[in-house]
Amino acid sequence: MNESAFVIVLVALIGGALRVSTPFMFVALGECLTEKSGRVNLGLEGTLVLGAMTGYAISYKSGSPWLGVLAAGCAGSVLGAMHGYICKLPKVNDIAVGIAMMLFGTGVAFFFGKPYIQPSAPRLGSFSLGAWTGNLEITTALQINPLLLVGIVTGLVMAWAFANTKWGLIVRMTGDSAASARAMGVSVDLVRFLCTTAGGFLAGVGGAFLSLYYPGSWNQGLSSGQGLMAVALVIFARWSPIRCIIAALLFGAAGAIGPALQSVGITQGYYFFNAAPYILTLFIMIASADSKRAARDVPGELSITK
Repeated sequence: MNESAFVIVLVALIGGALRVSTPFMFVALGECLTEKSGRVNLGLEGTLVLGAMTGYAISYKSGSPWLGVLAAGCAGSVLGAMHGYICKLPKVNDIAVGIAMMLFGTGVAFFFGKPYIQPSAPRLGSFSLGAWTGNLEITTALQINPLLLVGIVTGLVMAWAFANTKWGLIVRMTGDSAASARAMGVSVDLVRFLCTTAGGFLAGVGGAFLSLYYPGSWNQGLSSGQGLMAVALVIFARWSPIRCIIAALLFGAAGAIGPALQSVGITQGYYFFNAAPYILTLFIMIASADSKRAARDVPGELSITK
């Protein structure tokens, strides 16, 4: 690979990372918030798919993609609230409920989304980080959507809130020791319900990005398991919102390897490179299975620690 091709691949990787990482980022931040409160929500794959369908349908009906984003977040909140309510019932397992909610959300999206597979809905706009260069290829490659910036700001605010606010302290205390939270007069069920609902909202917004910007359509194979991969991403990030952002960008870059190499004519092994995010997820799960740092940072009330 010559120097020119290397630069093209590098720019394509950066641009791809910025685009592909956005749904990972929103789902990971939503799951990070949920798990910080001591609850696991494996149903975010279904939430992502339902958010994608709802956002696309509302954008098509209303003509406003941003209204679609809001509707997608609300749809995600409904699934999150359902998960939060069911999980507070006696002798209910978070992981089992999450799997059920994943299937429920996906099924609802496929059932109600059939009329919207063919129609074209208004899509979200974008701007380029490379417009200042005057190079058309760089300008095109570095096109991003404002939702990426919203996700980054959300992660930074979450990290600051966890470290510096009473609300953040309550969430962390609830996730680390429910007995201590109850002793301080905190309603553990309410905190977890609210965190799961808010986490569902973020995952729904991530789904809207898939259908309204990149790749920018609604179909039943849109998610490709990104909701489940984001759960692994949270473990990799050790329940830190800032590290979730960095890890999402890493996953995004992995997902952009195939198209980046194809842009310079390297097609051999294309399907293997397209599998890079899944391979990365596998390695992360193997590496974190015996990670002392992850064990130190994991909230003590999570089902996976008991």
